[in-house]
Amino acid sequence: MIHHKISRRSFIGTASCAAVGSTTFFSTLFNLQAINAASVANAPYVDNGEDYRALVCIMLGGGNDSYNMVVPTNADDYNTYKTARSNLALAQNQLLILDPVSYNHNQLGLHSAMAELKGLFDQGKVALVCNVGTLIQPMTKAQYENSSGLPFGLFSHNDQDQQWQTSVPHTASPTGWAGRLADMVQSANTNSEISMNISLSGKNLFQLGSQSSEYSIVPTGTGSRGILGYEAPDMFNQIRKTAVQSLMEQQYQDVFKKTYAEVITGSQNAHDLFSKAVETSSVTTQFSNNELSDRLKMVARTINVRQQLGMKRQTFFIRFNGWDHHDEVLNNQNRMLAILSKAMTEFQAALEEIGVADCVTTFTVSDFARTLSSNGNGTDHAWGGNTIVMGSKVKGKEVYGTYPNLELGSELEVGGGVLIPQISTDEYFAEMALWYGMSKSELVTLFPNIGNFYNTMSSESPLGFMNLA
Repeated sequence: MIHHKISRRSFIGTASCAAVGSTTFFSTLFNLQAINAASVANAPYVDNGEDYRALVCIMLGGGNDSYNMVVPTNADDYNTYKTARSNLALAQNQLLILDPVSYNHNQLGLHSAMAELKGLFDQGKVALVCNVGTLIQPMTKAQYENSSGLPFGLFSHNDQDQQWQTSVPHTASPTGWAGRLADMVQSANTNSEISMNISLSGKNLFQLGSQSSEYSIVPTGTGSRGILGYEAPDMFNQIRKTAVQSLMEQQYQDVFKKTYAEVITGSQNAHDLFSKAVETSSVTTQFSNNELSDRLKMVARTINVRQQLGMKRQTFFIRFNGWDHHDEVLNNQNRMLAILSKAMTEFQAALEEIGVADCVTTFTVSDFARTLSSNGNGTDHAWGGNTIVMGSKVKGKEVYGTYPNLELGSELEVGGGVLIPQISTDEYFAEMALWYGMSKSELVTLFPNIGNFYNTMSSESPLGFMNLA
């Protein structure tokens, strides 16, 4: 329900995505950047004795079939689910029954491969958010059938993947919402050499702002990659190092040569700072031997040296690909949900080990959900789906939103088992942005369509799944 609409505010500059730091901001964003930097720098000590906040985004690349991740278990709703899913329906007696604090719309269960996350749910450290998707405005079936107000490139992997990263579904945005967030608070971190946005999956739109971009690391060693052989003691590499330094220290008149030299020098300096901090960082929590666990372990190691790196605010991005299950969805999802469940649970344990469990919120996103209807042995591209939020400041053991009616032909089903989302990405992300330290008045700068879903003058938060106290 929309309580009060406010006008949209433009926030995107006109410069190229590649021109980090050269885009002109509107005066609003300049002012917010200064205000937020000051507020973060002067924030009172909280939680573990320091004001630190981190958001960890896990992108399930390809489109997670999340209506087999969270399944209705009571007799009538399960029978509706079984009819819609036909040969892809999970056995009712294998589902992990959830007992949420207050949610009573449906009795729900988790996929049997997710026992670890079920345990965290029971402990109040995990919440589920139902039927979330890219929306410009609340959508009805009639509007969908008239192609009124639909997201740009709906059902396209590329477009929907990007829109989950930008939360701008009406156009191709050059910035992601974590990038815009960094533009506003990056200067509150005392180390300007390293971005507050750390990626374990290379370049991404999520962390790209007009003045900010990601700092890419790898899950092995010290995480950072510098110039090959730059610190090696042998004569050849020392000669090469001297030559490189000479080239970088020259005063170039050509703007392209000058910029290139500055980028290389800055990158190497960042590598030196980051690698020296992380090389002594370790966690004793045991992580599984897979790519996702390795990346989350490196995130934990990086967070462990946040003070050495001068960080009060950070975001992390991890892409876990392989969810485009047009075939063999049951076998593939059984394997991949087990990896996700173990890795997220290991990560939460590591955060507790290093004393920052109250300071980090981890959440999942995906291109879209999959069709309820089977294509034979898999599912196709759909729309609204279910997500996971994890952290000690999450109001867990709860389900947020309303798990939809899975009956084919229902008021939300628009054909082929595609469900219209009832919660927008704006609402989902705005809840976490408020926990991160943004004020309600700033949400429209991060999420230009937020006023279509949430009254920023309201005394309540968008969805209520974060403890904002």
